[in-house]
Amino acid sequence: MATLSAFSQPSWPDPSAAAFLTDPTDPDESNPPPDDHDPQSPPPNPNLHNNSANDAFSPDPAFPPSRSPPSLYHLSFNQDQACFAVGTDHGFRIYNCDPFRELFRRDFDNGGGIGVVEMLFRCNILSIVGGGPDPQYPTNKVMIWDDHQGRCIGELSFRSLVRSVRLRRDRIVVVLEQKIFVYNFADLKLLHQIETIANPKGLCAVSQVAGSLVLVCPGLQKGQVRVEHYASKRTKFIMAHDSRLACFALTPDGQLLATASSKGTLIRIFNTLDGSLLQEVRRGADRAEIYSLAFSSTAQWLAVSSDKGTVHVFNLKVNSGSSGNEMRTSSDANIVSSSSNSSLSFIRGVLPKYFNSEWSVAQFRLLEGSQYLVAFGHQKNTVVILGMDGSFYRCQFDPVNGGEMTQLEYHNFLKPEEAF
Repeated sequence: MATLSAFSQPSWPDPSAAAFLTDPTDPDESNPPPDDHDPQSPPPNPNLHNNSANDAFSPDPAFPPSRSPPSLYHLSFNQDQACFAVGTDHGFRIYNCDPFRELFRRDFDNGGGIGVVEMLFRCNILSIVGGGPDPQYPTNKVMIWDDHQGRCIGELSFRSLVRSVRLRRDRIVVVLEQKIFVYNFADLKLLHQIETIANPKGLCAVSQVAGSLVLVCPGLQKGQVRVEHYASKRTKFIMAHDSRLACFALTPDGQLLATASSKGTLIRIFNTLDGSLLQEVRRGADRAEIYSLAFSSTAQWLAVSSDKGTVHVFNLKVNSGSSGNEMRTSSDANIVSSSSNSSLSFIRGVLPKYFNSEWSVAQFRLLEGSQYLVAFGHQKNTVVILGMDGSFYRCQFDPVNGGEMTQLEYHNFLKPEEAF
């Protein structure tokens, strides 16, 4: 069960109209705070280091006094992969991907551990959860942070640890170990509860197209995916794998779903409407832990990262669009598809399925054993890779010939001496 506390209800923001991080205006000038402070509303945290006293969204070179590089607890892209959020042992930071730069950071003196930071596109509203041995907030609470005000404006409390949070402009989705809560963003009203199998990773994905909410989460059985189509009030269960789910990703329109199991050898792409298997691609022959999956904006490509240290890009034969999923017929797709199939496919059906597998088109080699997240960049045929070691890579792949990707850019976003 969850309990709600809205610290400042009269000024609760409209998430669909929230200001953007790059907004140069000072929100305090246009919306001065009321003189009569809500007694239930905590004052701005005096232990919080803001980069700028007047403009909460302009990066300021005068960061807090230098200290050792922080421990990294959380790393995630925003909904359109234009930014990424970092949770550390003493605060959180927001970075822009292209061009790469730090947008702002919030560091806390006392405690400060942040285990979850979820952005809402590029607006000033974030959801944060405490983390680490010295959390800034309880790990069973979701704090709604308004960076215009530099403080939390509401919270959602639960009886167990919060594993993850997903945001849309109209919904807040909170994932616990075995339950998911769906709230209306405008008033934090509870709309739906879902029971799941044990979900320690907090696996959950939501579509981002306005007016059509699709939510994907683990079902009640090992390897089962539950798909909620809220517009049509339909629930679909998909037996995606025999072993437990390790990772999945959803296209922004909610039509395509990519899944990987704890074996980490195969990635499957499903139609979320009818649950049909559309395509299966192979990462490798040996077991691996899949860390992230990402569709390109057109669903032409799928990127995969794992503990094997290689980021793979696969060619997909399905499109995600309003007309449904259709086989692609572009020349580039046909060229790459033929090269990505096994060279032994001419004896299909004679040798094991392994030899008929569809393999990745492009690869990028990283340090094996480290955890990386991957997304497609806004520049054509580029991939952005984030590492829990603080690494930022931008790479480019050849959509026709494939092969090893070309590294275009590298940064370490945890180094305190690096200027942005």
